[in-house]
Amino acid sequence: MAEIQPVRGWRYNDELGQHIDDYVSPLFDVVSAKQREALYRNPLNSIHLSVPRGEDAAGAALARLTEWQQRGVLCQDVLPGIYVYYQYFRLPGNPQREYCRKGFMCHIRAYDWAENVVLRHENTLPASVNDRAELLARTQFQTSATHGLYRDDDFELERYLDEAILDPLYQTEEDYQGARDVLAVIQDARVIHRFQHVLAERQVILADGHHRYEGSLAYRQARELAAGGQATGREAWNFHLMYLTNAAADDLRILPTHRLLLELPGGLTDADFLARLELYFTVVPKDDAYDLPELIAGKPWAFGLYLDGQAYKLRLRPEVHEQLSWPLTPEVKALDLTVLHFFVLEKVLGIAGIDAQRQWPDVAYVRNFPECLTRVDRGEARAAFITNEVTMDEVERVCHSGAVMPPKSTFFYPKTIGGFLFTSIRDDEHTHAFTAGF
Repeated sequence: MAEIQPVRGWRYNDELGQHIDDYVSPLFDVVSAKQREALYRNPLNSIHLSVPRGEDAAGAALARLTEWQQRGVLCQDVLPGIYVYYQYFRLPGNPQREYCRKGFMCHIRAYDWAENVVLRHENTLPASVNDRAELLARTQFQTSATHGLYRDDDFELERYLDEAILDPLYQTEEDYQGARDVLAVIQDARVIHRFQHVLAERQVILADGHHRYEGSLAYRQARELAAGGQATGREAWNFHLMYLTNAAADDLRILPTHRLLLELPGGLTDADFLARLELYFTVVPKDDAYDLPELIAGKPWAFGLYLDGQAYKLRLRPEVHEQLSWPLTPEVKALDLTVLHFFVLEKVLGIAGIDAQRQWPDVAYVRNFPECLTRVDRGEARAAFITNEVTMDEVERVCHSGAVMPPKSTFFYPKTIGGFLFTSIRDDEHTHAFTAGF
């Protein structure tokens, strides 16, 4: 199954590492434009490598990377290792409990989807994949780890992770999402072999970073073509930087992503909208919109609706579900979000098909529940649909069925941060990174 390899990580030098909060960056799609601009103003922030700007953005990233390496801003560790990465966090609405998501970063072979080793749960946009592939081709540098899930109900690797994290390389005080991030490294060859053995028996579900992973696939395929059949399969460009966490852990959290309807098509009135919904759902008015998440929690095919200052609890009529005619696997048809997209967006609003819905400009995806209500009250949206989170069991069942979920189905929380660890896939680093001591 999954082949992983230790790496000689590139990291901010020891002096800068003492202030690592100044140099880490979030994934480009989870912060506001204002937050991004603040990061760009710091000339040493990692965002200049992960999301470069300019007419030749990839070229600008390469120039900056070369400068940082020559100046010693970034330094490479002498020995290869597996990098332990812990994230301590609290969930909205439950500030008393602190969670700790435990995982590790390493290189994993960039498997094609058809090999059924790395499994996806969502589709990608070609333009975004090409952007990531071009950046990788120019820099041969991996600037942020994608997030993969393996399942180990015995938790065999956690004791090694817990031991390593007692001697951190550096840690943030609090990142942009309120999490505390801690990095350590394991360089014991015997322990690393154990990690490799455990993963060799596992499939990996890609939780986050589909575009970056497909960018690595595209680059690997281009290099194989250029090699004209002479590639060995051991070249560094066959591998991809991934953060791996145990799907069996309770600290692996998935948050819901709600749907905002910015407009109702065809001049549909609120009354007409409710009448159409009642063809498929039981629609029950509720006094307090802030109770909606609790009212629908744990109930299949249940949603909250906030429309013109009034809250409603919606639940699909069970006998209606057989009308769901999209050519999907049973695992995908059973999902709340599939029900929402089919019966609300297609049947009620007339936006037919996932592709049309993906391109429809009047649906927005919002993760913050109070924000949904506020935007409706301000007149920025006509209605908000409040959803339950997708469960890890649902993610696994869909992935193992070979299917994908509707757009914006999962939000694994917290997100990994950029700038904690970089890795190179340059040919001249291959021998050290992948064979020294292994």
